[in-house]
Amino acid sequence: MKEPIDSTYLTVKKIFIDYLQQMKLRKTPERFAILREIYSTNSHFDIDSLYNQMKNNKYLVSRATLYNTMELLLDSGLVIKHQFGHNCSQYEKSYKFRQHDHFIDVEDNTVLEFCDPRILEIQKSIEEQFGVEITHHSLTFYGRKKVESEKLKDKSRDVDSSRLNT
Repeated sequence: MKEPIDSTYLTVKKIFIDYLQQMKLRKTPERFAILREIYSTNSHFDIDSLYNQMKNNKYLVSRATLYNTMELLLDSGLVIKHQFGHNCSQYEKSYKFRQHDHFIDVEDNTVLEFCDPRILEIQKSIEEQFGVEITHHSLTFYGRKKVESEKLKDKSRDVDSSRLNT
C-alpha cells in the first residue's frame, strides 16, 4: 500500500508551495505531512481512514485541518474527489495519475480501477462528432462480484460430471 517517497513527492510539494504562496496561505508542517501521507498511499481513501493512518504513524492532526487541507489540495489539482454513491467521499492523488475508471462493489464498497482504451476511442469520437474538446470524464460502474455465481457454476459442473460417471 505504501511506496517510498520519491521525486514525485518533491514535485507535488513544490506545486503545493507555489499554490500556497499564490493564495497567500501559510506553509504549515501539518499541510505537508498530509500531502506526504496522501502521496505515499496507492489507493482511494476517505478523511477518516487518512486521519487514522496519520494517527497510526504518530502524526496527530485535527479533522478540521484534514478537511481544510483537503480543500486546498483539491483546489490546487493535487487530489481528486469522488462520490461513489454512498455518503462518504473518496479521494485519490492526481499528480501523474493514469486515466482510469472505476467499478464499485455495492455490497462492500470496494473500489476497483480499470483502464480500457475503447473509452478513449469513444471520447475521440464524441469530440469529432460534436466539435468539442473533452477535458476530463468520470465513468463509474456499480455491481457485485460474481464470486458466488462462479462457485455455483463450479458446483453444477461437479454435479454434471458426477452424473456422467454413473
